[in-house]
Amino acid sequence: MKQSIGLVALVVRDYDEAIKFYTETLDFSLVEDTYIPAQDKRWVVVEAPGPGPTRLLLARAVGDEQASRIGNQTGGRVFLFLYTDDFWRDYNAYKSKGVEFVRPPKEENYGTVAVFKDLYGNLWDLVQSKD
Repeated sequence: MKQSIGLVALVVRDYDEAIKFYTETLDFSLVEDTYIPAQDKRWVVVEAPGPGPTRLLLARAVGDEQASRIGNQTGGRVFLFLYTDDFWRDYNAYKSKGVEFVRPPKEENYGTVAVFKDLYGNLWDLVQSKD
């Protein structure tokens, strides 16, 4: 049996501001942006550059309960892990675009890592693996 996780839903405040952040700041690609009239929502999918089956579904919050989770879907833990083939290239590019790093770069036994916030405050690891 072969399985993979294809999409991870990320609760956002607004589709367009989220698309702008992920495509312009993090250099992700917009894969799909389809309006679904029956539900008055959009199906918005972005993906990081490079190979990999996992994509983000940017899901606009509906109602107060979902809105309360924007930027804190995991209670303050690192939520997503963005692997790169050139840590310093991406770290410097993100910093130049105003991305806030909350933990500085550090060499770990598995590679180089730093923690940054997305536009809503979700925590991400930027990681370059040693292997």
